[in-house]
Amino acid sequence: MSSPPSKPASHAPFVEYPDPVIDPDKEPEVNKLFRMAMKFEASDLHLKVGNPPMMRLKGDIRKTDRPPVTQEDMERWFHPILKPHLRRILEDEGGVDFSWVVGKDECRFRVSLFKQRGRLSLVSRRVNSSIPNFASLGLPDTIEKLCHFSEGMVILAGVTGSGKSTTIASMLDYVAENEPLHILTVEDPIEFTFTDKKAYINQREIGLDCINWHKALKDAVRQDPDVILVGELRDVETFEAAVHSAETGHLVFGTIHASSAHTTINRILDLFPPEKHHAIRQALANNLKSVVAQKLVKGIKKSRVPTNEIMIVNPTIRKLISEGRDHSIADAIRIGYNEGMMDFTESLRQLVDGGHVEKSVALEFAPDPEKLKMALKGIKVAAPGILS
Repeated sequence: MSSPPSKPASHAPFVEYPDPVIDPDKEPEVNKLFRMAMKFEASDLHLKVGNPPMMRLKGDIRKTDRPPVTQEDMERWFHPILKPHLRRILEDEGGVDFSWVVGKDECRFRVSLFKQRGRLSLVSRRVNSSIPNFASLGLPDTIEKLCHFSEGMVILAGVTGSGKSTTIASMLDYVAENEPLHILTVEDPIEFTFTDKKAYINQREIGLDCINWHKALKDAVRQDPDVILVGELRDVETFEAAVHSAETGHLVFGTIHASSAHTTINRILDLFPPEKHHAIRQALANNLKSVVAQKLVKGIKKSRVPTNEIMIVNPTIRKLISEGRDHSIADAIRIGYNEGMMDFTESLRQLVDGGHVEKSVALEFAPDPEKLKMALKGIKVAAPGILS
């Protein structure tokens, strides 16, 4: 007895959104809010129905004296500027990320527009139009060294708001200034716009220039790049594509949400089932060149300054990764100081001694405050024998 014919899968009706109509002689109304963030040099703009507009100033969320935002406000501000494909993503998935440029490239914002409790909310990060250099960011000298690898993977780790995107943009800009190469970026969305220098750069945005990450990264190796930026190592596909690119002779930069070098290894492994962990460890041991973990702390001379942990994959660290001895990586980083490695304790010590960060702030952010207190007194803690 034959089974009844299956019903075709039901799909939501396709809604054809018109292109947004923006008067070139008149700024969109929402720019008033973005310009407010620019005026006060806020790092982020937050909008939530029922609250007044909020900004993050020197690390703290502050409410403005404006009236509470309504759902009608959010629809009036953002529906007119959303391109059709972004409107569809917002309706289908409940949230959409895109970049927004104020004026004639006066300032760029990374925007996350999403639904919460049935209403629209927004969090937007202000991104400088110009790409700062290592010195102006206050990055360690070793960062320059990491830009000279010919192949392999360099990963920038940090939580949201840690400045890792700015650091990686600075690194790519350094490469562009010094090497006659082809740099290809795949981002969601594009945050910094690069200028062709000694190298030339192609930038592809998911949803605008290519349909998805899988397609963009599959195409990347056919586009003759020397350096590839994978905006974020967010899933199995992006990580496997990044490793494949590294294995085929490319230098790959990527970001990941992790707080330190050894938790970066764990974060990557968490993407895969346990039976694949051994193979992933071997892929990391063979292709990973460095992990730079970054946090932003309140500064004295500047509102926020980076503190970094820098792991460079030497034979010792390669062996630890391969054998699953991640707990010893922190000791290997301390031992590797003369190779350019640095842990957060040493980074914070240098920031305090250089007059960039208050001692109390450094102790607040230190992974081990007691070790930092000893380091500030000039006492170094000997690392145990990590190869035993």
